[in-house]
Amino acid sequence: MASFDDKGFPVVHLSNDGWSTEDEATATCFCGAVQLVLPLKKPGLRNRHVCHCLDCRKIGSAFYQSNITVDDSYLKYTRGEDNLATFSEVKTIRADATMTNYFCKTCGTLMYRRGARFSGLTILRTGTVDDLALAETKLRPQVEQFIERRVAWSKPVEGAAQVVGMFSPEDIEGIP
Repeated sequence: MASFDDKGFPVVHLSNDGWSTEDEATATCFCGAVQLVLPLKKPGLRNRHVCHCLDCRKIGSAFYQSNITVDDSYLKYTRGEDNLATFSEVKTIRADATMTNYFCKTCGTLMYRRGARFSGLTILRTGTVDDLALAETKLRPQVEQFIERRVAWSKPVEGAAQVVGMFSPEDIEGIP
């Protein structure tokens, strides 16, 4: 089990109790008030993707977002579920369906999003995962979507499928 005591497991927020195993890892907000446990394997881990859509750009304050989609039944809270605030809107990229954003009330970290079009799924921000090394291994993106909106200076993720618009499960078949 990796922990904050291990060399190379950086402290990137104000808590110091993040961890990872072969099967699960923690994701924590910047102040440490909210912490989740997410799966690192199927069937709970559905996909890993980079999104260049306008929603992700604006809500994430960056030109793209790295995301992890998990089955809701595999997502657990270690603390802070009651410390989440929500913001919902219906002007989503592809349909008039509600997208709800879940933020830490204390520090404002966007922990995840849930959409009416994605029933039973949670889209977590990869940057909240405490073990940063996982972004290079188990949580490395399989696909980039809305690449037609990618800024010119941002290069494609090597080995990831490149999809105009929103990806489908078929786009990531065979990508580990």
